[in-house]
Amino acid sequence: MTAAPENGRLHVLKAVEDGWNAFAKAPWTFLLYQALVVVIALCFAFLATINGLRLASFEGLSEIHPAGATLGLIIGLIGYVITMLWGAIGIIRGAWISLEGQKPTFRTFTRWDGNATRRLFIKGISLIAVILIIAIITLVAGLGLAQINRGLAVAPAAVFVIIYVYLIINQKFLPFIALFEKKTPFEAIARGRKVIDPSWWMVAWFFIVEAVLYAIAGLFQYGGLFVVFPVLTCISTAAYRQLFGKEDQTGLLSGN
Repeated sequence: MTAAPENGRLHVLKAVEDGWNAFAKAPWTFLLYQALVVVIALCFAFLATINGLRLASFEGLSEIHPAGATLGLIIGLIGYVITMLWGAIGIIRGAWISLEGQKPTFRTFTRWDGNATRRLFIKGISLIAVILIIAIITLVAGLGLAQINRGLAVAPAAVFVIIYVYLIINQKFLPFIALFEKKTPFEAIARGRKVIDPSWWMVAWFFIVEAVLYAIAGLFQYGGLFVVFPVLTCISTAAYRQLFGKEDQTGLLSGN
C-alpha cells in the first residue's frame, strides 16, 4: 500500500484503491460480521414492527395487552439502534486495522465499546437536531412568505435544500470524528466543516463516486448491496485518514 498523502487533501482514486485493498485483506470476515449484524437487526426490527402493528390494532393479529406491546416496541427499537451502531463501529474498526496493514480478526469487529457507541449516537442525534432546527426555521419563513405571495414560499425551501446538501457533504465523516477524536457534539460538527470546506467540491465528487458504486451494486440487487457496504466503509475510512489524519485519540483500536 502506498503512503497516504500528508497535505490533508482528498485523493479520491487513492481512497478507492486503498479501501478496496483493505477490504480484500479479510473479505469473508467483513461479510460474516455484516451478516451477523443484519440478522440481529432484523430480529429487533421484526419485534418492533409486530408490536407496532398490534398497538395500531391491525386486523388479523392476535390481541395483546397494550403495555406488553409497548414494551416490545421499545425493546425492538432500542435493540435495532444499538445493533446498527455496534455494526458500524465494528466495520469501521476492521477497516482501520486493515488500512494499517494488518488482517482484522473476527474479534476486531465484534468487540463491544460502550463509550464509542454513546459518542456515535449522541453526535448523530446532534446533527439531526441541527438539520431539524434549520428545517423548522425555513418552514416558518416559508409560511410567512406564503401569506404575502405563494411564489415566495419556494425561496426558503430552496435555501433549505442548499444548506442540507452542504451539511451532508461537510459532515460526511462525522461518524469517524465521533469515533476517533475527542470532541463535543457541536465541536465535532464544526471540525467537519473546518476540515472539509477547503476541499468541499472534492468531497462532493467523492460522495458522487460512492453513489455510483452503490447504484452499480444495486444492479445486482441485495447481494451487491450487501457486499458494497463494507467496501465503501473501507473507502470512506481511507478518505477520512487522508483528510483528518491517522491518530486514534479515543482508544477505539485498543485491544485489537
